[in-house]
Amino acid sequence: MTACAIEPAAADEDGGSPASGCAITVDGSYAARLARDGDCLFPERWTLDGPEPYAVPLPGNQPEEPGTEVQPMGDGRVLIRRLTDGRHAFSLLYPTGPATGELPLGAVECPEEGDRLRLLPPAPGGEKAYALAVGRHSSAVWLVAGGAFGPEHVAQIPGRCSGGVWLDRTGRMLALDREAGGRTKTVVVDLERAGEVSPLLQIAAESDDRLLLADPDSGLLLIRSDAPSPGEERLGWGVLGSTLPVRFPECLRAPGCTVTPFAVQPGQVLMPESCAVALRIDGPLGGWVGVWRPAERRMRHLPAPEGWLAGAGLWTEDGVLHLPYATAELPCAVARVEAPSGETGKAGGSGDAGPEDPERDGGTAVRAVSGASSPAVAEPPEPGPPAPVAPRPVPLQQAPLGNLVTN
Repeated sequence: MTACAIEPAAADEDGGSPASGCAITVDGSYAARLARDGDCLFPERWTLDGPEPYAVPLPGNQPEEPGTEVQPMGDGRVLIRRLTDGRHAFSLLYPTGPATGELPLGAVECPEEGDRLRLLPPAPGGEKAYALAVGRHSSAVWLVAGGAFGPEHVAQIPGRCSGGVWLDRTGRMLALDREAGGRTKTVVVDLERAGEVSPLLQIAAESDDRLLLADPDSGLLLIRSDAPSPGEERLGWGVLGSTLPVRFPECLRAPGCTVTPFAVQPGQVLMPESCAVALRIDGPLGGWVGVWRPAERRMRHLPAPEGWLAGAGLWTEDGVLHLPYATAELPCAVARVEAPSGETGKAGGSGDAGPEDPERDGGTAVRAVSGASSPAVAEPPEPGPPAPVAPRPVPLQQAPLGNLVTN
């Protein structure tokens, strides 16, 4: 496998995973990034739902600072966050002929030293945008675009939070990785119930468990945890609504490299094992793309296009991976890669992860434990259907996680 040079991206200061080179709306219509003109940075919107992608520059009166964030909205405008004198100012940018129009939305203050704020991933629907403010002892979710009166405080969560994964198609259920008591566990924040917090991912009492990616259609979850190998974080997968253990396939391990999932094939309802997953692989000699399905026993390695906006991409329902890239010759382009057909297994018709044998692919299956004194253990999958459990958000290995949204 030959590694290709890709456009570098800064590491995510919250969770350590590399940040994406651009943000893409959930429906794949628009993307936004900070483009470079010499030493200057300026916002740029990409339109992706036409026959050919094209870019629209949205420069302001002066170049943007390196810490500025941009995010596309569903109507084609671009949300921008700028830090000025301790205040995070938000505006919507849009093209107005040769100039850039700007609609100020207001600002959020982070008065204490060490506080930080960043945009959360684009919300489903594209009408709203959220930001996560992390303080010394608690974290806050702000609605920064799409509200009635500027930025609105919508949730306060005890503990320092990171990550950010949407679990549904309505933009109601948000998963965050919360650090508390020296350990990191994933919780669910219900934005329509005043930020009600429920546990989601707790593999073992002494493990650090993070949710990296979720697909609302199939329920497939991509997880990073040190439960199966204390002291070493490994990539695993589970299913929303399943009582089977989280799996940690051996094929997802890449010694000396950082492996980060960034896109899941949508539309595979009740078929989590058939979903194609795209992974960014960063090694000492460069980066490339991995493609894997839970039903397969190996990951396939593909060269990244030159100038790939690293970590950015999306799948179509029919299994075509779109990777945006920019070069001097093609400043706005998308590479389309069909997922290798490869070997697949039978998809679980009930939405549970099927009876995968952990010895088949060299992986381990880790089940949650209920007491702090009990260690995580490797077990074979359950031979029969799961026992009935309470239909509420509880740790992944103890009860189904379906029906998170209640009326």
